[in-house]
Amino acid sequence: MSQKIVVGYDGSGSADAALGFAAAIARAQGGTLIVAHVLEWSPYSFLTPDELEERHMRRKEELERAEKAMLTPVVERLRGEGLEVVTELKYGHIAETLIKIAKAHGADQIVIGRTGHSDLSARLFGSVAGTLAQAAPVPVTIVP
Repeated sequence: MSQKIVVGYDGSGSADAALGFAAAIARAQGGTLIVAHVLEWSPYSFLTPDELEERHMRRKEELERAEKAMLTPVVERLRGEGLEVVTELKYGHIAETLIKIAKAHGADQIVIGRTGHSDLSARLFGSVAGTLAQAAPVPVTIVP
């Protein structure tokens, strides 16, 4: 059976390990990888309209940089290995956004690394892994 696997990817060593694990599953089963990078975003509803406009422009630039620097090289490498790869690049709360991506694609599983680039925020607000383990509608694999 062909699986759809969402991989949370932030360019960290743990994310690379998660991507390698998910790629091995996809390769063995002829599955599809959905490589998802989520940039943490908070709404800041108290900003002025001018500040919001500037923030949205910066947001667009950040998305373009992430696409070019992080996702494109990974996707090219994986496709070169014969894997079917889709990307998702979003702003939002990481765990909630990964869940939305999994639902939108009808994914069979979510794979993430144990730690990523957001260690400080994880200590302050709770870990992505913990939230996914409790709230994801599909199995979650946490790769060390």
